[in-house]
Amino acid sequence: MTLLYPMKFQNQYFEKIWGGQNIKTILGLDYGQMTNCGEAWLISGVDGHNSVVANGSFEGDELNDLVETFMGDFVGEKVFDKYGERFPILVKIIDPVTWLSVQVHPDDNLAQKIGLENGKTEMWYVMHASDDATLVSGFNQNVSKEEFEKLVNDKKVSQVLNYEHVKEGDVYFIPARRIHALGPGCMVAEIQQTSDTTFRVYDWDRIDQYGMYRELHIPQALATLDFKKEDCYHTHYDKATINSTVPVVDTPFFTTNIIRLEQAVLKKDYSELDSFVILMCVENSFVLRWDGGELVIGNGECVLIPNAVNRVEICTAHKAKILETYIA
Repeated sequence: MTLLYPMKFQNQYFEKIWGGQNIKTILGLDYGQMTNCGEAWLISGVDGHNSVVANGSFEGDELNDLVETFMGDFVGEKVFDKYGERFPILVKIIDPVTWLSVQVHPDDNLAQKIGLENGKTEMWYVMHASDDATLVSGFNQNVSKEEFEKLVNDKKVSQVLNYEHVKEGDVYFIPARRIHALGPGCMVAEIQQTSDTTFRVYDWDRIDQYGMYRELHIPQALATLDFKKEDCYHTHYDKATINSTVPVVDTPFFTTNIIRLEQAVLKKDYSELDSFVILMCVENSFVLRWDGGELVIGNGECVLIPNAVNRVEICTAHKAKILETYIA
């Protein structure tokens, strides 16, 4: 019998110049006395921000230490072979009351050229949206590197950005090298490669509490950006199916599905999957049961199911929405 079991982790909260209050007022998560809590990190292997187990016999242990100790039993054999002792997925909630900076992340090749372990591909699931919630994903026209650099210098970047009005349940896949920004009133669950590398392109001429503009990373961004316009930036998926697993995003870096439950018990057998599984509740709550215990997972909470735990039941007496993430 394995020592491993499904684990919850202590949340990490971050004050941001653009942060809001919805993480507390809507989700009921307690981040203390922060004025502008912009991010809650639910699962993280980022150096200096390693998640700490919040339940069971490994309570108080750090996530990457468990990866080092249990290796393939924890994350999957192939996942461990590829990523080593650093947990490869970062899960967070982002709550902006004003615009985040217009930014871009490098891909793996670019990141490794400048001494980083990996790049940053991510996805957003909209958990809450105000009536006018908007985000930026990609360009609204093809633009050359030289044209874009001039727009940066003239502070006219916003003219070539693609703006999307969003609603709850929308999904946006943000591959590395795509320009993007979250707007006010758009609280999202973000699933991404483990990386905290961001190149700021434009920060809306914002001044911080010290009267300073935040640092931009123009040379790095110009070397990173994909300037091609795409036909569609919105990720479409089946929103009608209930009590089943619906594919949403499938990449080399992570696979994410959505599970909509209505008064159901969904049995999951992960024995053919060589990976950990993360279940994140994005609406209401659910109960996770396995041979040896059960956990209640509330709105905005995550549970990590180690690779050695193959069979679980996801249960709810009402309605719930869950993001299911693993590395295929």
